[in-house]
Amino acid sequence: MATLAANAVTYLDIASRLGPDNKISGIIELSSRTNEILQDMMVVEGNLPTGHKTSIRTGLPTVTWRLLNYGAKPSKSITSQITDTCGMLETYGQVDKSLADLNGNSAAWRLSEGQGFVEALNQEMATTLFYGNQATNPERFTGLMPRYPQFGANNQAITAYNSVACHAGANAVQTSIWLIVWGANTVHGFYPKGSASGGITHEDKGQVTLSDDQTPAGLYEGYRDHYKWDLGLTVRDWRYAVRVCNIDTVLMSTTVVDLFTALTKAYYRIPSFAMGRAAWYCNNFVLQWLQIKAATNTNTALKYEEIGGKPVTQFMGIPFRRSDAILNTEALVLTI
Repeated sequence: MATLAANAVTYLDIASRLGPDNKISGIIELSSRTNEILQDMMVVEGNLPTGHKTSIRTGLPTVTWRLLNYGAKPSKSITSQITDTCGMLETYGQVDKSLADLNGNSAAWRLSEGQGFVEALNQEMATTLFYGNQATNPERFTGLMPRYPQFGANNQAITAYNSVACHAGANAVQTSIWLIVWGANTVHGFYPKGSASGGITHEDKGQVTLSDDQTPAGLYEGYRDHYKWDLGLTVRDWRYAVRVCNIDTVLMSTTVVDLFTALTKAYYRIPSFAMGRAAWYCNNFVLQWLQIKAATNTNTALKYEEIGGKPVTQFMGIPFRRSDAILNTEALVLTI
């Protein structure tokens, strides 16, 4: 079974290959510390300047049992090409020059101040990875949830229905757990063609003249930084992402919600864990519940242990990763 130690390029790998100035790698390392999905998600260079075109197999060829003197009919698989586009996420940070210079090391101080901008980028990117929908927000990329809008197991070409429903109440207090196998032929992120920094750029604009919010505006000297992150998502094989949906957050502490059965069903939806690195994703609310259960429950499939000095909760040998971008206020997911 593949684990998170599988050989696939992530943003941390990209950071280790950049130049010695550490400008971009520092930003990537900060990102990975505040958004665990970046440690897991495989990323590749897109084959288009603003996107990535890939072929997905939607049907298998037919095979024939043959008698002597009778031939086998030729066949072929059915494929479809899809193009996913990158979203461009940007922000500017600026600070009064006199304030920055007071600290003696203005560059280091500005980087520490920039962590807030990095965190804002992370939260927005993580939310888009799960909930982004180009149909309603064309400037973003399409994330996971719009690709898995109902529960069932039918392949509907580009729109995949590969969700397992847990018990749900009537209110919009639902959440989801995702099981994703990251790989070149399964699910991966991508950055624009020709981007040496994985789509993440930080440009020190240097000293500029800034204006305040007075009327008329006053002018003062300051420093400006430009942060930009171009990223897209490709689901090349819909079977390698499974959504456990309709988890009622109000009823979770009762016996009504049989979460372990739903997780087991999701686990067995994956055709082969050898295709990449696998992880469960849930928010802090669900992760707390799972860790409490792991410490007190006799369910041997759910384990809580320390790996590398860090507490890790696992189900069926696959680790849970925290992503607070997953909401507790999802609407009910309907059946096909």
